[in-house]
Amino acid sequence: MTTSTPPPSPPPLAPGDLGAFVQESADAGELVVQPRMGMVGPEEMARGVAAVAALPERTVATLTIDSYTRVGDHAAATAAVRAGRPLNGFPLVSHGPRTGARVAAAAGRGTPVQVRHGSADPMAIFRTMAAAGLAASEGGPVSYCLPYGRTPLAESVAAWRDSVQFLTEESRAHGRRAHLESFGGCLLGQLCPPSLLVAVSVLECLFFVANGATSVSLSYAQQTHPAQDTGALTALRRLADEFLPPAVDRHIVLYTYMGVYPRTVPGARLLLRRSAELAVRGGAQRLIVKTETEAHRIPTVQENLTALRIAAEAARAARGTPGARPSGADAEETFAEARTLVTAVLALSDDLGVALLKAFDRGLLDVPFCLHPDNRGAVRSTVAPDGRLQWTDLGGLPLLTTSRRTIPMTSRQLSGMLDRVAREHDRAAAARPAPDPAPRASPPPSEPKNVVNGKSVRC
Repeated sequence: MTTSTPPPSPPPLAPGDLGAFVQESADAGELVVQPRMGMVGPEEMARGVAAVAALPERTVATLTIDSYTRVGDHAAATAAVRAGRPLNGFPLVSHGPRTGARVAAAAGRGTPVQVRHGSADPMAIFRTMAAAGLAASEGGPVSYCLPYGRTPLAESVAAWRDSVQFLTEESRAHGRRAHLESFGGCLLGQLCPPSLLVAVSVLECLFFVANGATSVSLSYAQQTHPAQDTGALTALRRLADEFLPPAVDRHIVLYTYMGVYPRTVPGARLLLRRSAELAVRGGAQRLIVKTETEAHRIPTVQENLTALRIAAEAARAARGTPGARPSGADAEETFAEARTLVTAVLALSDDLGVALLKAFDRGLLDVPFCLHPDNRGAVRSTVAPDGRLQWTDLGGLPLLTTSRRTIPMTSRQLSGMLDRVAREHDRAAAARPAPDPAPRASPPPSEPKNVVNGKSVRC
């Protein structure tokens, strides 16, 4: 009698693997919360990373990259560092991989560290990341091109293809698993109907997978109507399960509202709490928070920590209380529209990069109010009286669920729509102010907050 030898088990994932950490946290019933935090100096950045990792909440630390680095002007970033001039983020490439590794090490072994950057050509960032032992980043060939400048879309697609292939191969060679998060769920941050955000997020993750990624996250940014947003998260999850290969690790990440932010502290905190509630009720596993100072300046480390605590507290409370269920119509409308957009793009070419270029050239994908030269700009949208985002002109989008009608919009109306969420939350918070977040005790040393592959690891 012979017995077959079982195949060898895959090597364990390295501590700090973002996908594994999020899955472990979801299994434990905890929402992962993450800041957008970037400081110019390595010591200050390391202190921020360490402070985020030390919270008892399930956190991911962030290195947010400065504007010079994201557009490839590394000479300007380096000159600013040498002259001691302020930057709006951490210049990873200028500091180099050795310093980057030292900063990331401040998170400990269990807390993932993600690099967020905004670059249409991330190769230099990815090379420095990989050399520093970092494997988690985000963006995409569309979502980090159209909103941020005038880089031709064809250049961005080619750069992202090469960069994703490099990061995934280099990470694998060193026993790490690269994680790519699509920024497609944001695009311009506001006034974009959910179906386009969902479709671009799915398409960018398919692009990542086609170029070697085995761990991805699909994003969606909180918009103007809770039920519509919950339906969009449902549609995003359904489409991810339909189109992504089963073996690909994936989760949903929600961004707290990316548009004009409330001007008061109570209003900003109310909006943040509502985004955490949305994440829980919509089935997202990770939340990118915003702070109460977003409308005024770059936040401090302490303000980021406060935002993380508020979000985690709101998420815990939401798990124990019934919330408004999304209407089936919201989820089905977004699902049907987004699926139509995804399938229309996939039909254009077996090469998804080529398909994306053709889709924008033909107007099958088109972002409202986006001024990039490669975006047709023929579509329009509005905030309906009930707060939902709706198409008002479909341009060349292959959708049949919305009437093709153009509604003229004045600059005053546009400004009012852009300011609507901020205004409503400032007013609501003034009427019913919420208490400050209660401190949460840190876990005892024998029960650290971070777990990897089912095992606790000390931070």
